[in-house]
Amino acid sequence: MDDSSAPAKVRPRPGRVALNSGLLGALFLMATSAVGPGFITQTTTFTAQLGATFAFAILVSVLVDIAVQLNIWRVIGVADMRAQDLANRVLPGAGYLLAALIVFGGLVFNVGNLAGTGLGLEAMTGLDPRVGAVLSAVLAVVILGVARLGVALDRILVVLGVAMIALTLYVAFVSRPPVGEALRQSVLPDQLGSDVFLATVTIIGGTVGGYITYAGAHRLVELGKGGRENVSAITRTSVTGIIVTGVMRVVLFLAVLGVVAGGAAIADAANPAAEAFRVAAGEVGLRMFGVIFWAAAVSSVIGASYTSVSFVTTFHPVLTQRRGLLVTVFVGVSLAVFLVAGQAPTTLLVLAGALNGAILPIGLGVMLYAATRRSRDLLGGYRYPRWLLAIGWAAWALTLYMAWNALGGIAALLQ
Repeated sequence: MDDSSAPAKVRPRPGRVALNSGLLGALFLMATSAVGPGFITQTTTFTAQLGATFAFAILVSVLVDIAVQLNIWRVIGVADMRAQDLANRVLPGAGYLLAALIVFGGLVFNVGNLAGTGLGLEAMTGLDPRVGAVLSAVLAVVILGVARLGVALDRILVVLGVAMIALTLYVAFVSRPPVGEALRQSVLPDQLGSDVFLATVTIIGGTVGGYITYAGAHRLVELGKGGRENVSAITRTSVTGIIVTGVMRVVLFLAVLGVVAGGAAIADAANPAAEAFRVAAGEVGLRMFGVIFWAAAVSSVIGASYTSVSFVTTFHPVLTQRRGLLVTVFVGVSLAVFLVAGQAPTTLLVLAGALNGAILPIGLGVMLYAATRRSRDLLGGYRYPRWLLAIGWAAWALTLYMAWNALGGIAALLQ
C-alpha cells in the first residue's frame, strides 16, 4: 500500500492522545481483522453451548487480549519498526521465522475469509458463493493495491466496523436477551468446567493470535505514528481496538443469547449464526446476517492480506516496490484454493488456527525480551513500565500453555 499521495502527517506533541483518522484506521484494521467469519461462528457456537456463562469467557479474554495488545503495540510503536525487523535485531533469523509463520497462517485463513464473503453475499442477494468470493477478492485487491484508494483504507475499515456493530446491535435489541443474567455470570459463572476454559482460550487465539495482533501496530508504523513521543496515542489506540472487538463480541453474544433463551435450537443448524439472526428478525434478520458476515469477511481479507504482506516487504527493496503485486498474488492464491476446493479446507483451517496459537507466544516473547533486555538500543533507552512487563509475562505464560495444546492439535492433524 502506497501512501505517497497522502498529505504529510504532523507528529503529535508528546502526551497528545487524539485519535485522528490514521489512528482510527489502525484501530479498526486490528478490530476488523479479528472480527471475521470464524469470530462470528465461534461466538455463536459457544453461546449456544454455554448460554449466559459465555459472558465470563468473554470478560477474561478481553482482559488477556488487552495485556497482549498493550505490550506488542507499545514495543513495535516505540521501536518504530515492524515486528519481523525487530525480531531479527533481537535474534538473527527470528524475524524470518516469524514472517513465515504469519504468512502461512494468514494465507490459509484468507481461504476461510473468502469463503465467508461468498456466503455473506449469498445470504444478502442469493448470489453464487464462488462468484461472490471472486468479486470480493477483486474489491480487496483494488483497495489494497491502488495507491489512491489505499489512502481511503482507514475510512473504509471504520465504516465496515461501525456497520457490523450497528446491525448486530439491532438484532440484539429485537432478540431481547437476559442482560441481567449475562452481567451476573460474567463475574459469577454458574459453571467453570473445561468447556468454559476451551471457549476462553479459543477466542483469545482468535482475537490476538497470528497476524491479527500485528495488523494495527504495523499500520501505525507505516503511517509515521511510531516513536516515544506517540506512546500515549499508541496505548490508547491498542486498548480501544480490543474494546471495539470486545463490544462486537458482546453485542453478537447478546443477540444469540436472546434467541437461545427464547427456546430456539440453533446449535445443530447448518449455519448457527444465520439461523440465530433468522429466528430473531425473520427474513430481514437473515439479510442483515449476510451484510454483517460479508463485511466481517471482506475486512478480514483486507487485514490478513495487508499484514501478511507487511511481514515480507522490508526484507528487500524490490519487495517494497512490488507490494501491489504481492497483495494480488496473496489474495489470488487464497482465492484459487477456495475455488478448487469448493469450500475452505477444514484440515488446513484447523491447522492454521493451531499455528496461530503457537505463533502468539513466539512473537509476544520476542517483544517482551526486547523491552526487558534490549530496551537501551532497540527502544532508544525508553524506560519500559514494570507493571506492563509483569502483565505481559503473565499473558505470555497463558499463551505458552495455549501453544502447547495447539501443538498437540497440530501433531494429531499431521498423523
